[in-house]
Amino acid sequence: MHISAKPGALNLLAVGIKMKVLLIEDSKFQRTANGRALIRAGYDVVYAADGDEGLGAARENSPDLILLDMMLPKVSGLDVLRALKADALVKHIPVVVLSGLGRANEAKLLKEGAAAFLMKSTESFEKNSSALIQALQNLLTGSKA
Repeated sequence: MHISAKPGALNLLAVGIKMKVLLIEDSKFQRTANGRALIRAGYDVVYAADGDEGLGAARENSPDLILLDMMLPKVSGLDVLRALKADALVKHIPVVVLSGLGRANEAKLLKEGAAAFLMKSTESFEKNSSALIQALQNLLTGSKA
């Protein structure tokens, strides 16, 4: 898993404070695998299976961080990102984009307001989930991946 982030974008909370993560992912398998990994790592997790559900969950749950898949039904990941960043209630929440489409849109997504960009790995889901947790921990503590 490769990670790119804006400098200082996610220096959010002191280490040791349990964070709530909203995971917006349409793949039930990936949602479950990544959700379990997040829970094992000590995060509270809220799930959404499509863009509409994700927007509602962001407003209702006030997560500390949003993990956003780009390929979503109903509302695309890019449109979700734009809507989140235009909404005064949730625009402060860092959004980490998850994509398996390659790095071609990375600069655009960061410009649109994503705090970081994570490439989905072609490795096993277990390794991918571990890499996701490590990447989030690196972002949240200000370390470089």
